[in-house]
Amino acid sequence: MVIITHQRDKCIGCNYCVELAYQRWRMSKKDGKATLLGAENKKGFHTVRVDDAEFDDNERAAKACPVNIIQVKMI
Repeated sequence: MVIITHQRDKCIGCNYCVELAYQRWRMSKKDGKATLLGAENKKGFHTVRVDDAEFDDNERAAKACPVNIIQVKMI
C-alpha cells in the first residue's frame, strides 16, 4: 500500500507530476494546479491510498516537484 499526499494550495502548476505519473495526476483547467486523482482533502492536504505498483512513478513525481509538496510513502 502506498500513501500519496499533496499540498495543492502550494502548487505552482509545473506539470512534472502529470508527465511522470499520468495515471494519478491531472492539471486543473480552472486554476492551473495539479490534481491528485481519487484524493480526499483534509485541511489542504489531499491524500489517496494506492497499490504498490504506483510507487515508482509517483516517487519520481515527488522528487521532480520544484516546490516539494508531494509526499509518497510505502506502508
